Amino acid sequence: MSDPTPLPRIVRRPVDSIESRESTALLAGAGAFVLGTLVGFIVFQGRAVPISGRGSVGDFAALGGALVAAVAFLLGCALRRTQAGRKPPADDARPRLRWFDIAALTLAHAVIALLGWIAVASVVSRSFVGATAYPTSAALLAGVALAVTAYLAFLSAVNLTPMMLSLVLAVFLAVGVFASMLSATDPLWWQDNLSALGMSDDVSSLTFNLTLIVAGAMVTTIAHYATAYLPHSTHRELRGRRRVRTALVLIGVLLACVGIFPVDDFFWLHTTAASGMVVVYVVMVARLRRLLPSMPRVFVLLGYVYVAVIVVLVVFFVTGYYNLTAVELVAAVLIFSWIIVFLRNTGAVEQSRVESAKGQRALNN
Repeated sequence: MSDPTPLPRIVRRPVDSIESRESTALLAGAGAFVLGTLVGFIVFQGRAVPISGRGSVGDFAALGGALVAAVAFLLGCALRRTQAGRKPPADDARPRLRWFDIAALTLAHAVIALLGWIAVASVVSRSFVGATAYPTSAALLAGVALAVTAYLAFLSAVNLTPMMLSLVLAVFLAVGVFASMLSATDPLWWQDNLSALGMSDDVSSLTFNLTLIVAGAMVTTIAHYATAYLPHSTHRELRGRRRVRTALVLIGVLLACVGIFPVDDFFWLHTTAASGMVVVYVVMVARLRRLLPSMPRVFVLLGYVYVAVIVVLVVFFVTGYYNLTAVELVAAVLIFSWIIVFLRNTGAVEQSRVESAKGQRALNN
């Protein structure tokens, strides 16, 4: 059994191994805890602190968590880039994240922390109706929330893989869309269409449109990051990989345009972007077997099933059986679940490559 890594070595090489990454994440969490608790003592001093709402523990944890998540994620990206720079190119096959990739993922982590802690505080406050916290307890609770946020955001950055990206995308979309639904000023928005969530000038509209814009940027990151692991030993495989990457980038750009152009102000641009996204997805899935012959057959068949379901939904809408909200919601869930599963399949390709490389090195030694 090997001895634990000494602390000075962890400080010098904070992301070189699983143990050092966990230890560095704990140090980041400890720093966030101390800072959050100290600031909490100052903010909450001399008053009873509500669990949620203005001036509450929940608001402090949400705003502080968003800031801490952004800083911790950027720190993890910087340390990871430093580590990659010390390795020979053959030892680090992961694609480098570009500045806008990092910006989109940083914003996604900040939004997840912001909306996530608001939701947690809301649930807790409804479980303890009328309860308040003492200043010291509130500061400690806020410090714990910031520590957990920093720990998770740092690990997300240093362990970024296609599978981790799939988890971040899924959580971000779920948190953003549900927050928009729950805060909508019109409780009957669903009678129009899903895009009605982005039509007003309130927080709900801003949340919905921002979610779509950031999610679109994340999909372009996914297009670059996930397809890098696909086999491309022949000209046909290389061309197919490039076309799938281009299709995913186009889906991401169109998704961002759906958020940039609200349906009430830019009806035709909004509708064209939303419809174009579905068309690009259907064409990509229909040609996936030729473009990426190495993808598992089960996954290819799953795409065909999804396309068939979307066609049935369109028929139901045309015949008046479903309203537009149901069609948009189910189609969106299908498309993004397919992208998430696509990420997990490419992540499996990466794991197979790493295991194969380790086995080959073991044989050579």
